[in-house]
Amino acid sequence: MAYEAIKVDIKDKIATITLNRPEKLNAFNGAMGKELNEAFADLDDNDDVRVIVVTGAGRAFCAGADLSSGGGTFDTTGRENSEREERRTVRPWNMKKPIIAAINGAAVGVGITLPMQWDIRVAAESARIGFVFVRRGVVPEALSTWLLPRLIGVAKANELLMSGRIINAKEALEFGIVSHVWPDAEFMDRTRELAQDIATNTAPVSVAITKRLIYGLLNESEAEKAQAVDAKAFWWAGKQADSREGVTAFLEKRKPQWKMKPSKEMPDFLPPLK
Repeated sequence: MAYEAIKVDIKDKIATITLNRPEKLNAFNGAMGKELNEAFADLDDNDDVRVIVVTGAGRAFCAGADLSSGGGTFDTTGRENSEREERRTVRPWNMKKPIIAAINGAAVGVGITLPMQWDIRVAAESARIGFVFVRRGVVPEALSTWLLPRLIGVAKANELLMSGRIINAKEALEFGIVSHVWPDAEFMDRTRELAQDIATNTAPVSVAITKRLIYGLLNESEAEKAQAVDAKAFWWAGKQADSREGVTAFLEKRKPQWKMKPSKEMPDFLPPLK
């Protein structure tokens, strides 16, 4: 599929999506949102893709919403329903593939709230991150007022969302926004190493089930109910071909050859995602 605002490259079971408006610091517009959703849907259906990495072209990851329309940028009157109808909406937490945000530069506004919906976030040393909405006269979006307190704690989320200040990569690591910060010169190589480790050494159905359990049980208040689903998933997986292959490959000191496919071989008892 041809894209205008993004690029998609697939190599060694890793799909790299590049936000591709470098002249605008990859500012987010309707076309980018639609194409990102389309790419996520297509890649999640592709069993040859194990991991999705999202990064930005040029010196920014995503500088937030495209403000070129001026003061009315955030006035969605008359646009919201039509854009929703046109867009093939994909919820990242419903996807079977892990998504890694490779934050290679400025990630501001929607440029950081969307990655907070993804699974793993890493940053280059030059990255700058800001939930700047209150400094633009609007409020945080893309589920960030729900997600951020759960991911990093209420006190830290309050500071970032209510101040709207820009933080550097080291601070982002301390806040728990990202799990790694790497030097710019080796950033994409290190990110790809992380993705390749998942793509090569983990069973695709096991990862898909694990992701569903993490998000599906996030708000389960009763430990016994969570344990029942957790145990059922473990015993189900233990009967499958990938379990036998994983153990055999370990004993034979070789790389595993996974055969099961998330598109066809997921159990039907996993917790629903709302």
